[in-house]
Amino acid sequence: MTSTTTADLAPLLSKIAQRIGAQHVLTAPGDTAAYLREERGLYDGRTPAVLRPGNTEEVAFVVAACAAAGAPLVPQGGNTGLVGGQMPFGELVVSLARLDKIRHVDPIDMTMTVEAGCILDSVHKAAEDVGCLFPLHIAAQGSCRIGGNLSTNAGGTAVLRYGNAKELVLGLEVVLADGRVWNGLKRLRKNNAGYDLKQLFLGTEGTLGIITAAVLKLFPAPAQRATAFLAVPDPEHALKLLHRLRGLAGDGLTTFELMADFGIETVLKHMPGTVRPFAGRYDWYVLAEFSSPTRAFDIAALMESGLEAAMEAGEVVDAVIASSEAQANNLWRLREDMSEAQKHEGGSIKHDVSVPVSRVPEFLARALPAVTAELEGLRPCPFGHVGDGNIHFNLSQPVGMDKAAFIDMWEHFNRIVHDIVTDMDGSIAAEHGIGRLKAHELGHYADPLALELMSRLKRALDPQGLLNPGKVLDV
Repeated sequence: MTSTTTADLAPLLSKIAQRIGAQHVLTAPGDTAAYLREERGLYDGRTPAVLRPGNTEEVAFVVAACAAAGAPLVPQGGNTGLVGGQMPFGELVVSLARLDKIRHVDPIDMTMTVEAGCILDSVHKAAEDVGCLFPLHIAAQGSCRIGGNLSTNAGGTAVLRYGNAKELVLGLEVVLADGRVWNGLKRLRKNNAGYDLKQLFLGTEGTLGIITAAVLKLFPAPAQRATAFLAVPDPEHALKLLHRLRGLAGDGLTTFELMADFGIETVLKHMPGTVRPFAGRYDWYVLAEFSSPTRAFDIAALMESGLEAAMEAGEVVDAVIASSEAQANNLWRLREDMSEAQKHEGGSIKHDVSVPVSRVPEFLARALPAVTAELEGLRPCPFGHVGDGNIHFNLSQPVGMDKAAFIDMWEHFNRIVHDIVTDMDGSIAAEHGIGRLKAHELGHYADPLALELMSRLKRALDPQGLLNPGKVLDV
């Protein structure tokens, strides 16, 4: 039914409008346009209508009505996804933006119950207001919404210490494909009463159910932080440095980001207010951050002692340690602005991949020459969370090349990069999900039995195939 028109759906939309309000059933192109723009410009979305329910009961009504009418749905949060998972291609859009209440915060339980439409920054602020931390930090946190973060199992810069999004969840509330609501909003740290059903909906991109609320884990707020920007000889030495700092600080090492020179120079060139950290240039850099919820010891002194030993061992060739919060923020911008800066260099073919942490240098040693041999003037921009094995292996177009012609090579470069990743027992989708962009790739690389089990789950939970069709599974 993805070709169904607004006129065909008139009875259904009228029924929904009576329940959620006509002002929340958007059909005019000017009203729906913001829901159809994809972050990378890879897809042009289209939809007969955008539906904006205001609470779980209204979401359940919408889903049940659509199920009865056989109308497919695409759930959407902040529309910041990077693989097209939130894009409609003729289906109705169910926006969760109005489900934006923080229902409960408990600093004793160290939990927060939030609705799916809460902006991630608002979740951070609510945790801070009670002296706690919610540690999921990603570049889009000012506009992304927690439901989307959970449905894509978002990663970010603190996975090294706190894990991915699914590791930060105790319970969920989910609207199933037939409109029934599963209430699994338990605040329990231990619960082995049957299958862990929440795992069916975390990271499955709205294809099995629509997350409407979640119980999130909170952590003690850091009492002190220490941030350093480091020049390293190569990825092999960066890995040795990671091993050294983790051995020194354990979970006190919360961030360890690797970046190549091209990425840093791109940020300095295009992002106003960014500051060069060193007088000279180096091939590779690391952004490292230590944090601690206690002042029982000096975290900055601990970092400095580790870096001093690392410099003596040749693992670090230059270092800047932030002496203020403002300087730390300036160092962070060199990492956080990298994706945005790449847009100014023309077309970018992006790979969000992971390999075992110990094999990150090997992956880069294999993949960099493999891609540059394919196209003269290609400018690789690898960066990412080397502490958890996730590298954003992005490729900027040669200077002067036609952007569209370069983007047409996406599948060609996918095969090169993903073949290497698969050979190294890695993943072609580390933290951004599969969505529409990688559904064919998953079908190409995944174990056949794994695909069969995924398909069986999809049929069991969404027998009509109405929830986010064409995403994750290439069917």
